[in-house]
Amino acid sequence: MSDNGISNTDTPTADATTNAATATGSALQDAYRQWSESATAVLAKSRRVSADELPGSPEELLSTNLPGSLTVRPLYTRRDELPESSLPGEFPYVRGSDADRDPIMGWRVTERFGDPSSPRDPGAINDAIIDALENGASGLWLSVGTDGIALDDLPAALDGVLFDLVPVTVDAGVDGVAAARTLLDLLPDEHRPTVSTVISLGLAPLTSAYSTRPDVDLAAAVDIAHRAGTRARALRVDGTDFAAAGATDVAELAFSVAAGVDYLRALTDSGLSPEQALGQLTFALGASDDQFLSIAKFRALRRLWARVADVVGAPAAGGAVTHAVTTIGMFSQRDAWVNMLRSTVAAFGAGVGGADQVTVLGFDAALPLEARTSSPAFSRRMARNTQLLLLEESNLGRVLDPAGGSWFVESLTDDVAHAAWALFQTVEGHGGYRAALERGFIAEQIAESLAERDRAIAHRTVPLTGISEFPNLDERPLVTSESATSPNTPVAPAPPNLVRTAHQFEELRDASDRTLAEAGARPTVVLVPLGPVAEHNGRTTFVANLLAAGGIAAVNPGPLRPEEIADAVAAAGDPSVAVLCAANPRYREEGSAALQALRDAGVTTVHVAGPASAWPSDEPAPDDFVGIGVDAIDTLTSLQQLLGVGARSGAGAANRQDAR
Repeated sequence: MSDNGISNTDTPTADATTNAATATGSALQDAYRQWSESATAVLAKSRRVSADELPGSPEELLSTNLPGSLTVRPLYTRRDELPESSLPGEFPYVRGSDADRDPIMGWRVTERFGDPSSPRDPGAINDAIIDALENGASGLWLSVGTDGIALDDLPAALDGVLFDLVPVTVDAGVDGVAAARTLLDLLPDEHRPTVSTVISLGLAPLTSAYSTRPDVDLAAAVDIAHRAGTRARALRVDGTDFAAAGATDVAELAFSVAAGVDYLRALTDSGLSPEQALGQLTFALGASDDQFLSIAKFRALRRLWARVADVVGAPAAGGAVTHAVTTIGMFSQRDAWVNMLRSTVAAFGAGVGGADQVTVLGFDAALPLEARTSSPAFSRRMARNTQLLLLEESNLGRVLDPAGGSWFVESLTDDVAHAAWALFQTVEGHGGYRAALERGFIAEQIAESLAERDRAIAHRTVPLTGISEFPNLDERPLVTSESATSPNTPVAPAPPNLVRTAHQFEELRDASDRTLAEAGARPTVVLVPLGPVAEHNGRTTFVANLLAAGGIAAVNPGPLRPEEIADAVAAAGDPSVAVLCAANPRYREEGSAALQALRDAGVTTVHVAGPASAWPSDEPAPDDFVGIGVDAIDTLTSLQQLLGVGARSGAGAANRQDAR
């Protein structure tokens, strides 16, 4: 696995790319130059500089950097066209691993059973499974063992399930070997599953070793692979263990492929041929609300795994079987209904990306059981219907690889594949997955990804609807200190190392709720708008939403003149913190007088909405400035401390440290 290219057959050479660009003709080149010149003029005008003073080309200045060292350019044209991939089911499988997928059914709507929210009686579980299959589900994911369906109850729970029609995946943790044997005993000797009806025994010792999810050891998993033969796939590469901890999509892919290669080594060392070893693996990946990255990730995984199969000499067995699971890390505990929207986008991305199975977790999956306000049946039905609407109303499943041929999607797939392959090679340079894990390389990489993600969320360059954007300060919290020890308390099927994207803001909201419960009022800041509403409304709205994201109430008395400020502060209860909000010219006219009026009224800390450049340099300065791009977490934490709110949750901080 030490070669530098993903494939000689599916990676365009420099000559091929040059020929493709030349073939576009002078008309395309002229059109691109016209766009570039127009974009340059607009950028120069907006920055109030000449065109030759711009720090880069329009393409560079308008590009967006994504986690994982990826870049999205502003324009994709035929200049970016790559050679057309082969048909689905053919090497390198970018367009799908299953050449025979039913265009009526599409991907398999895989529903999970056996978690604590499910019924415990085997008859009731069987009724729920059959009901789901009769109402749109077409795949099963079963939690089995100590925390799920009892091993002895598994046959009764699966009574009436036709294994030649329904794919089944098992999640049994340390009971995986016993669960696998039980399920294999239920399968006929002549059972031969397809990609669409795969039986996955779900043994995942290598990825579980990272997340600390309880699992069987590798030797036991390899033994089960020999017993499974062609009736089932024993081993599961569970990339969701990396995604839950904050890994980028590139890192999730790279470490999943690295774990898969180590499985292949163990299986072939035990006597299986490369074809047999490849036939023992399935992949699980997280599907997030980043629509295009989710599409590209599943397409890139198949390309990467095809390359691995090619290297070991079995390209015909290199079609990766994939199970997409909506990433529980993107789910919020505040305004949890928004999770339905996140799941819809994630399911769309996974389906368009060609996942063989898709599981949409319930919108309240990140909440402890005792905090959920909807019935399990409702949550399950909404999750199922999310996929059914995509399949039966939007007909997404009727077309294999509907995004294929898109200049942007093909380019993004190519970029993701190359970035993941480079990181995979680095893992190989450490001696392979297990050696890299033992040396701490994988944990270090994911810790860096998590820190980068937390910074982006703190600066609100990655917005979280209902959390960092448009928060509802009066929303009744579902999770309290009595119902959860931490905002990141794992709930099945989340691994123990889960760090949710919303945790920083939700910890601040939790601290505010504790203050409300103890003192009878939230921490409060008074806004001081200067000038007409049309001048200050944008900034008062911005500040009020920012404060609400941290659980801080904002009192807005309306437009004020400097001489009215003292009375407004008194009417607001004499808060110790105020934020001046005005247009930049107004700061130069009235800012200094308003600041002095606030000081005279006893306000100890004064922030100004806007950049520091908006404040007159020759006047006394306020304590801080609040504007777009500010580190909202640091700002809100400091304000909470000034307002007497306790420090952020120690449990959450400990959880983040554990994840690192």
